[in-house]
Amino acid sequence: MSAQTFRVAPDSGQRWDALALGEVMLRFDPGEGRIRSARQFTVWEGGGEYNVARGLCSTFEHRTGVLTALPRNELGLLARQLIQAGGVDAGQIVWRDYDGIGRNTRMGLNFTERGFGARAPLGISDRAYSAASQLQPAAFDWDALFGQHGVRWLHTGGIFAALSEHSAATAITAVRAARRHGVAVSYDLNYRASLWNSHPDPDAARHANCAIAAECDLLIGDEYSFAACLGMDLSDLGRRHTPMDVGPAEAAAVRALARFPTLQAVAFTLRDAATAARHGWAGALRTRAQLYVSDAREVDLLDRVGGGDAFVAGVVHALLSGKGEQAAVDLGAAHGALAMSTPGDYAITSLAEVEAVARGDSAAAKR
Repeated sequence: MSAQTFRVAPDSGQRWDALALGEVMLRFDPGEGRIRSARQFTVWEGGGEYNVARGLCSTFEHRTGVLTALPRNELGLLARQLIQAGGVDAGQIVWRDYDGIGRNTRMGLNFTERGFGARAPLGISDRAYSAASQLQPAAFDWDALFGQHGVRWLHTGGIFAALSEHSAATAITAVRAARRHGVAVSYDLNYRASLWNSHPDPDAARHANCAIAAECDLLIGDEYSFAACLGMDLSDLGRRHTPMDVGPAEAAAVRALARFPTLQAVAFTLRDAATAARHGWAGALRTRAQLYVSDAREVDLLDRVGGGDAFVAGVVHALLSGKGEQAAVDLGAAHGALAMSTPGDYAITSLAEVEAVARGDSAAAKR
């Protein structure tokens, strides 16, 4: 086992290994078809932050929970049932009364086409006024969660922070409370211009993301998201020679580590999306000491959505388990590859399967 320099609280009886703060939506998947011609959909639960907790639980067998809000109606109950089916603790969900038409609170919906060949994946969100977007900082007793009950890791992301001024304030409050209690914090910048552009303050993304990044141990993002979300001037870094060129992203990570003293590492993926069906794929982790990169592989895609979240889950698992930084990127990249081989927002896999892919085992039939 490699030595690990990343510091995280040991397992000492905490209620959860990890909590995820974010919106959980219902995903409607037309399978191989298109939304415009669909006559039926498969329903999944998913969300950029929640997917990490789901992967940590179902693949890596960690004790996880989700901090979110749902409407008190049949759609909210369906989402809770799906969350519970994945083993994630749903006991901290905030329930908001439903007014009958969704004027004040509703379930966020996400319609997702997988894409194929030259046809790119397509996502259409219907999430305005969702229950999660209206979460306030006082919705959770942070000191009870992080102190009395105990948790080793908090994960949240820029999608949740971008939903509203309330959600941004909630994310900032959460990471500051986690820092006070010695809980490791990860934040996936996950920039979505369509969400941040709806804020009345044009600098909302920079203000919120910088405030959150200042409390983080692990930041997930590359040179593009650092420029868009943190307002970093990276114009002198140049452009990638190829989509898999690690140079500019690593240089941006070094600058982020210098800017935010609490950061222990920056993680990001490398992706060459030549077609919707096959991508070049790798993961990277930059600590203050060195760069760790997984093997690059060609990945045949069944469903691209959730690959990045699965990568983060693999990284967090390795760091929680003390496996070391190289194992973190290897397991993260393998988990992400497997997530993109199955339908839905998360991987339907096992730790043994992830480890086999990380080792480079063949895909020969197992009987």
